[in-house]
Amino acid sequence: MAIMRRARGAMLRLVRRRTMAMTLGLALIAPAAVVEFGNYDVAWWGEGLALVVGATGIALFWTGLTGGSPDWVE
Repeated sequence: MAIMRRARGAMLRLVRRRTMAMTLGLALIAPAAVVEFGNYDVAWWGEGLALVVGATGIALFWTGLTGGSPDWVE
């Protein structure tokens, strides 16, 4: 359980650094796009992994671009 808390904390700290989040997002999007749109013969689990990595990269890039949302609105 402590590993999950540390991973969550690392992700939250990463999102606060907007340029770092955008950079890592692009670094995750690029290989995922190559696997998905390239003409490569990849195993089924490789394509699934590329989708998950690409979606994570898009989410990180978007959060870095627009900033984090507040926890609550008053």
